[in-house]
Amino acid sequence: MTLLRMNSRRIGCLLWLCALLTCASARGEVPIFTLEIRDHLFYPSTLVVPARTKVKLIVINRDTTPEEFESYELNREKVIMGGAKATIFIGPLAPGDYPFFGEFNPKTAQGMIRVED
Repeated sequence: MTLLRMNSRRIGCLLWLCALLTCASARGEVPIFTLEIRDHLFYPSTLVVPARTKVKLIVINRDTTPEEFESYELNREKVIMGGAKATIFIGPLAPGDYPFFGEFNPKTAQGMIRVED
């Protein structure tokens, strides 16, 4: 009987801990930011995001042709087909500027992620 009670208490504590962690992660939602590609340009060309925070970047390609979001500094590259959207997670990042470009139109499709406190 004593052994059964000890196991029940451990299971109860484990379940309570799991519920607590689930609630904590639900409150810590990832901020969402949107970039659009139109006429082979990124809008906005400079996007300000919070420092030391993981963010969700939604890139919407309004053009009919594909474009590739690429950034050496962010270590990200993602092809977004014409008329489609893509999700890219970045961060947490230190304050600073992180350039990105569209690999299929590098002369026009340029932008910057500005990370600020």
